[in-house]
Amino acid sequence: MQRCYFCEDYMMRSLVFSALIICAIMTYVSFSAPEPAIVPNPGEWTVDVTFSHPRQIVLQPDAPGTPRRFWYIILTLVNDTNQDIDFYSQCDLMTDTFEIIPAGRNVSPMVFELLKTRHKSRYPFLEPLQKAGNKILQGEDNAKDIAVIWPDFDAQANNLQVFISGLSNETVAIDHPVEKDEMGRPIQVYLRKTLELNYSLRSDPAVRSDSDIAYKGKRWIMR
Repeated sequence: MQRCYFCEDYMMRSLVFSALIICAIMTYVSFSAPEPAIVPNPGEWTVDVTFSHPRQIVLQPDAPGTPRRFWYIILTLVNDTNQDIDFYSQCDLMTDTFEIIPAGRNVSPMVFELLKTRHKSRYPFLEPLQKAGNKILQGEDNAKDIAVIWPDFDAQANNLQVFISGLSNETVAIDHPVEKDEMGRPIQVYLRKTLELNYSLRSDPAVRSDSDIAYKGKRWIMR
């Protein structure tokens, strides 16, 4: 069968063009998006959060098969806002190879059971993110320990970021850089105050269990 070099060239050009568009939008957002307020406005709150750094856990299949690798962090949230608050969180993991993975995607409940056993002495009331409920009551006595889990990501990745939203009710609206409504006006994009954790990853893709993660810092952003 003769190869269609024109088709291959067209597909390659399309992929490059799409990648450039994505990079342009990300650059626009990174430079134009507002930063969280230094002093919260009346009615705005942010919970107190501590976190573990990403670790691996491997789920061994009951039947013959390939073990599955997962990554996780544990969040401890304390509501010191003097009011019970709503909690609707989204936790994404993003690699420098442009892979974005929402927490919980393709994660078996058995993975959480393994984590619960592993950490039962330190986190006896550990909950999975998907079942942590939509309220955080006031005070340290009502602190929540939450496991956030992702399936294994691209073995070629050298850097990764974790984005955790739902820790604050601070929001802002900005104009979309490309999308417009029927009147030709930019569509509004709503951003939430989000905790960003940054890591570098040193590993041999062939020996995933030896991956070494280095913490590079955190910051609050609007995302």
